[in-house]
Parts: sequence; structure tokens; C-alpha cells
Amino acid sequence: MKLSHNLRAVRVVWQREMIRFTNDRLRIVTSLIQPVLFLFVLGTGLSTITTGAVHGVNLRTFMYPGALAMAVLFTAMFSAASIVWDREFGFLREMLVAPISRWAIVVGKCLGGATTASLQGVLILALAGVVGVPYSLSLVLTVFGELLLLAFTLTAFGVMTAARITQLQAFMALNQMLLMPLFFLSGALFPLANLPGWLRVLTRIDPLTYAVDPVRRAVFAHLHAPAAVVHRLNPGVTWNGWRVPTWLELVIVTAMGVAMLGIAIWEFRKAD
Repeated sequence: MKLSHNLRAVRVVWQREMIRFTNDRLRIVTSLIQPVLFLFVLGTGLSTITTGAVHGVNLRTFMYPGALAMAVLFTAMFSAASIVWDREFGFLREMLVAPISRWAIVVGKCLGGATTASLQGVLILALAGVVGVPYSLSLVLTVFGELLLLAFTLTAFGVMTAARITQLQAFMALNQMLLMPLFFLSGALFPLANLPGWLRVLTRIDPLTYAVDPVRRAVFAHLHAPAAVVHRLNPGVTWNGWRVPTWLELVIVTAMGVAMLGIAIWEFRKAD
């Protein structure tokens, strides 16, 4: 089977995901509701406890990286859910019997989900100035690249879990059970320092932690705040006192995405 045919299939599947996303305006709007509520309602409400700021940094500014991750998280998983939807309506079977390799379907789905989820993150990224984060081309490019990597990994995770699930309700229930703990343990709501031992362990084994922290580092690098404040609010991920560098965090996220993509391809090869 020619590689060119498979690459064309990847492009077709990717285009189908993009068309589905752009035509579903209600999906775009509803996917923004949770991160916006999280950022402005929860952030503003909690600010009343801290008199509007945390060590000179607005609480909404601190929570902004978490809102970006949330926007990507739910959009990526919704994209992966389309596999279960396609299976229920028979479209997936038509793709599986097509004269193409099944890895092309999986890669196309993952790239399509990563693209749509990243675009959803860009909408939240446009609100940076509203929450006290200065607009900067380098910040936008850095964060967009990190969100794209996160979106790919999350979509690969969703495709991997959807490969064997036949009912959409079961898929949504499973991911709801997994996504919220992953999000709350990622450090989106609190700094990763001075935590109880059991919570520190859970945050370190949460894969989403290694995606949220690079985004927060990029955001705080563009803030005009004292070094002591930045260190307290952005302590980073540490292993036995050693702060994990950004490049290693991104390597971890990439490795997880590639591993889950490989598992998803293997599962689809076994699918009927």
C-alpha cells in the first residue's frame, strides 16, 4: 500500500475533523463556557478571599494557564468522542474497510483533534490582556506550541480509550471520571509547592502537570512581578528538590502522546 495513499487519507480525515469543527458553532461556544466561568467567575470569587490579589499577582492571572489547559482538554476529548459516534452510525466501519492502512485513520483523527483543540485554546489565549497577562508575540507562539503538543497528547489518549468503546455514554462517563482528577491535580488551581506528601505524589504522577507547568512558566516569564513572588506562585515541578526543566516536561508530554498513539494504532488494527 503506497505511502502517498495513506498520507492522503490522513489529510482527508484531518479535513473532515476541521469541517465538523467549523460547522458546529454551538460546540465552539459551549466549549468556551467552562474555561471562561473557571477564569472569571471562580477566579473573581476567590479573589475576594485574597483581597483581589495573591502577593501582588491577580488570582485570575495565576489561574490563566489552567483555563488554557481546560479549553484544550475538553475540546480534545470531544474530538476523540467522534470515533464512538462514527462507530454507532456505521461510518467508522466504512473507513476501516477502505483500502488504506488503519494507522492513517488514527493519525488523521489525532491531528484533527489536536488542531481543533489548539484553535479553541487560541480563543482563550486572546483574553490574556483581560487577566493581566501582557500580549507578546513570543508568548503567543510559545504557549500555542505547548497547547498544540498538549492537544495532540490528549487526543491520542481519547482515541486510545475510544478504540474499544461502543457506546458514547460509556465513553463520556469514563472520561468524566478521568479528566476532572487529572485537571485538579495538575496544579491549575494551586502552586505545586508546600503540599502534603500524598498530594505532592499525586501531582507528580499526573501527566497533565507536565503540560500545565510549561504554560505557567511562559506566562510568568512575561509578568512584571518580583522574583520572590514568581518563585512562590510558580515553583515548578520538582523531583526531590530538583526543578524539572521545561524541555524535559515537554519531552515527557511528547513521549506520552507518541506512546498512546502507538497503542491506539495497535487497537485499531485489532478492531473489527
